[in-house]
Amino acid sequence: MELTVKLYTQRVAPNPTKLDLYLAEKAALGSEIPLERILVNLMKGEQHSPAIKAKNPLGRVPFLELDDGTILSESLAIIEYLEERWPEPSLIGSTPQERALARALERSIDTDILCGIAWVVHSTRSPAGYPNNPGVADWFTTSMQVPLSALNQTLSDGRPFVAGEKPTIADCSLGAALQFARFGKLDVLNRHDHIDAWDKRYRQREAVRSVFVV
Repeated sequence: MELTVKLYTQRVAPNPTKLDLYLAEKAALGSEIPLERILVNLMKGEQHSPAIKAKNPLGRVPFLELDDGTILSESLAIIEYLEERWPEPSLIGSTPQERALARALERSIDTDILCGIAWVVHSTRSPAGYPNNPGVADWFTTSMQVPLSALNQTLSDGRPFVAGEKPTIADCSLGAALQFARFGKLDVLNRHDHIDAWDKRYRQREAVRSVFVV
């Protein structure tokens, strides 16, 4: 008997977007993962409501609720769980080397680029109403340049996707990061031509267009 999976999520926010891209890519490859989506309005602070905090005390989305009451939080952990439940076709890789490469690229993109973009957006044009903080914005803008340059170099060989010939979780994280940058009117690609070329290609994918709202 298949578990009933409830996904608590919100559009545009980068970590929910990463998960939405993963689900859309899986579906495009022929693996539609059955789940119920429950939207949490972050702009209205619904993530801090007693009902949500009772399920996830950190008040963050996305998170999964299984029918036995288990709560799974953190976007990458959720993806790993879903990938183990529905392993084919894989968005992490088919061999140990492919999986290690996809995970390494995804982690660098998430921690060094996506998080940096989120900090800059929330320090300048925060959709959640956080106060402007030019010092924080400047620090993260500078700190992102080395990982952006490294990723730009990785993509300079003309590969169609971040980890090579097939879409992986690394593409999902990069797509989510760049969408949030566009949402926050943040230009991070003016000196990174290969990332910019990847972005233009990736945004044309049908699965991606079904997720992006900017």
